[in-house]
Amino acid sequence: MNKNFKPFINGIVTENPTFVLMLGMCPTLAVTTSAVNGLGMGLTTTAVLVLSNMVISLLRKLIPDSVRIPAFIVIIASFVTIVEMLLEAYLPSLYDSLGIYIPLIVVNCIILGRAEAFASKNNLIASFFDGLGMGLGFTLGLTSIGIVRELLGNGEIFEIAVMPKGYQPLTIFILAPGAFMVLAFLVALLNKLREKKGKPPIEIGSCSGENCSSCMMDCCESKNIRQTPKAKIKAKKVKKVKAVKAEEEEVKDE
Repeated sequence: MNKNFKPFINGIVTENPTFVLMLGMCPTLAVTTSAVNGLGMGLTTTAVLVLSNMVISLLRKLIPDSVRIPAFIVIIASFVTIVEMLLEAYLPSLYDSLGIYIPLIVVNCIILGRAEAFASKNNLIASFFDGLGMGLGFTLGLTSIGIVRELLGNGEIFEIAVMPKGYQPLTIFILAPGAFMVLAFLVALLNKLREKKGKPPIEIGSCSGENCSSCMMDCCESKNIRQTPKAKIKAKKVKKVKAVKAEEEEVKDE
């Protein structure tokens, strides 16, 4: 159980999709004008992520490699459609607030990335915890940004007034530039807290290197699985030069 539970912790802390991996930036910056919107988008994405991870894990041995990405997208789109219809029926105000960003969950790189990197290679329980951890980490990131933007931009938190009556809202924080400013501030704050604890600062867009089976980063050196085209060409040239030198040495010996 500890091995299966580890991806849950990684998704929330070590490899947080918002503050560490910097994934899903489109909804992160667009819908976090309030804490309610951030929480709603985060939980919606979490539901789709957990359900799609579980189904893909169950079907991983039945889906041919040649069509795995289209199959993943169909599964994800099915759950997004169900969640969208439920929101429209039972939470119409949240549905109206999130708007087009609900169907865009289908192409969210976090969900497709976890399907490809983790759920398609691991068992049901591990995939469940991975989806739950990544989803809650994403929810934590969006809600945190939403709280700061709503507080500074409207003087409220979860639509409850907390600032004094004389407070003049800083409108810029509920506009597009405010999203970038708050995200940068929160990442800097996390780095400062890590520095006080004697830990290295967060490297944006990198993974911890501790859970390579769940890593979705192409640049991860610890995995050393994928190579860029330039690296492949260089490796072929080196191999060819070595083969030529070996032939020359054989000729000299003869």
